[in-house]
Amino acid sequence: MPVVPLARRAGTRTAALAALTLAGTTLSGVSAVAAPIPGDNGDVKIHASTTAAANQRNDPKVCDFYLAAFTFDAGEKVNWTIQTQPEVPGGATRTGTFTADATGAGRTTAVDLPNGQYKLTWLTDQAHGAGKFKVFKVDCPTSKPTTPVGGPPAGGGGIARSEAFTPVTGAAAVGLAAVAGTVWFRLRRRPDGAA
Repeated sequence: MPVVPLARRAGTRTAALAALTLAGTTLSGVSAVAAPIPGDNGDVKIHASTTAAANQRNDPKVCDFYLAAFTFDAGEKVNWTIQTQPEVPGGATRTGTFTADATGAGRTTAVDLPNGQYKLTWLTDQAHGAGKFKVFKVDCPTSKPTTPVGGPPAGGGGIARSEAFTPVTGAAAVGLAAVAGTVWFRLRRRPDGAA
């Protein structure tokens, strides 16, 4: 009986094992290359109202916002829910649906929520699971600029009340006239700008 080197025997065994695995996969009907599962490939992004719908970034902190969808199957219906995070009994909740267009994209109209932390969950009519989710924050300014009540504060201009005026008399009036005359005379005397 001829002696077969150990390395050659191991190579033969590996090749035989690979052939059996491929044959078993083919006979069982399982594809050797897995195809993507329809319904589980889309993503929904939180977009600030100023973010373009085609931009695929996610804005995790927003004030005015909408939802934008990408890479869904054409015609796939997306059901979405937004709830407070953590869930609060009676907390703000929004729900809706949209259908992906021929390119797999979609979007909602503007969504309005009070300030707080929220969880977006979406599930499609072709999904194979409990859905996907994202957590985000709504953070709008709580104070708005107000119009002052009453007159402007000191130094703010505006019209003064009549009791703020007092007549200028005596030496103060003469001094004021002298200063005004000197300034006028100096400005008139130097029309060429020379010092």
